[in-house]
Amino acid sequence: MSTRRIAVLAGVSPTTVSLALRDSPKIPAVTRRRVLAVAQRLGYRPNAKVAELMMHLRLKRNPKRDACFGVFSFYDEARPWEHALHLRRIYEGMTRRAEVLGYRLEPFWLRAPDMSPRRLRGILDARGVQGLLCFGSPKLEEEMPPELEPYAIVTQGVSIKTPLHRVTSHAYNDMWRVLKNVRELGYKRPGLVLGDYEGRRSAHAYLCVYLGWSHLVAGASPAVPVLQLTQFEEAPLLQWYRQHRPDVLIVAHDHAALPEFERILRRNGVRIPEDLGVAAVAPVLEGTRFSGLQGNQHLVGAWAVELLVGRIVNHDFGYPSHPRIEMVEMQWVEGTTLRRQPA
Repeated sequence: MSTRRIAVLAGVSPTTVSLALRDSPKIPAVTRRRVLAVAQRLGYRPNAKVAELMMHLRLKRNPKRDACFGVFSFYDEARPWEHALHLRRIYEGMTRRAEVLGYRLEPFWLRAPDMSPRRLRGILDARGVQGLLCFGSPKLEEEMPPELEPYAIVTQGVSIKTPLHRVTSHAYNDMWRVLKNVRELGYKRPGLVLGDYEGRRSAHAYLCVYLGWSHLVAGASPAVPVLQLTQFEEAPLLQWYRQHRPDVLIVAHDHAALPEFERILRRNGVRIPEDLGVAAVAPVLEGTRFSGLQGNQHLVGAWAVELLVGRIVNHDFGYPSHPRIEMVEMQWVEGTTLRRQPA
């Protein structure tokens, strides 16, 4: 059964039939329903081999063609990835994988003074953009505007509250891995210093894993209570450290604050790693001397593109009822802030 036969019976063009069978938002919903009803009545079934061939042809084309994904965020700057290293690495991962799969990326600024979700939708439709990659929001619990529901969207991280397909760090496995590593080095009293923002960004997985690990592995309630800080303040940090005397700290905090953390300890005569081991969990550790885990941002970006391509190929548009979540484990960085303890 050909699309031309469906077009004749539905009173539309073959191109419209093709778009309707892909559930494209480029044509009215009523037209899509009419075409699909005719196709069902005629017993139409898509040819998987043809679809596979078309995807193969797309990958062989010039990557500078019109097939593109939009990239946007809820940040107050047009291109937040130009000013934050971890976001830049995500963007690089997206760009490289998109080029391999035959797409280019086109940034849009949703917070621009003359922009609105409705205007952005008009621009996307005019340019034939069906897929969007979202960088998230600087604040948690951000809602995706209803104007963007017709598109296929994939976001990164957990800042967007709206159910969406997303790629995020595997916070549970990451914290468990850090605790396992410091235990294997011989540390016996790990303490967790948790940034408020990082705790919420991990969907509280860091806190839950620390408590669960203490119960399942250490066999007791945490010997060292968790210290939660918005930023590193000398008095509460030193009071907590002197009261509980951990032999190693797992510090889950913004990497920009780690130098101040180290300065506070050094000013007060605490040597790292001679007196205290430190394992950091942060977006970036390169360029510091901290041992621990840093984000695998290039892989986050690549997986986001792959997830979005899958949505486009499968005509999966709109906000999903059952969103898919891909989790990427962080990378271990061998610094100088941990050392093996005497038996």
